[in-house]
Amino acid sequence: MIKFKTGDTVKITAGKDKGRDGKIEKILTTEEKAVIPGVNLYKKHVKGFGEVKGGIYDIPRALGFGKIALICPKCKKMTRVGFKFAGEEKVRICKKCGKEIDTK
Repeated sequence: MIKFKTGDTVKITAGKDKGRDGKIEKILTTEEKAVIPGVNLYKKHVKGFGEVKGGIYDIPRALGFGKIALICPKCKKMTRVGFKFAGEEKVRICKKCGKEIDTK
């Protein structure tokens, strides 16, 4: 099971955007990276062709899991993720408050 999921609120712990936070938009499981909109932005020069207008666009690049930390929805603190079994299911828990992160 992966520690982060789409829609989780995370805080950036390293890099040029250190200290900022945002929601995960997409998870790249094979690369162990997450795309967070508005964070880790880079410029891309696009040449116009057809109906596509050329220009310089800001695009978000993926951040590695080691550079982000989950913010617990219950205690609102930056925390590590643990796992436990609730019946037959494996669920994520907050290491600071001990509550389940996944709520249904």
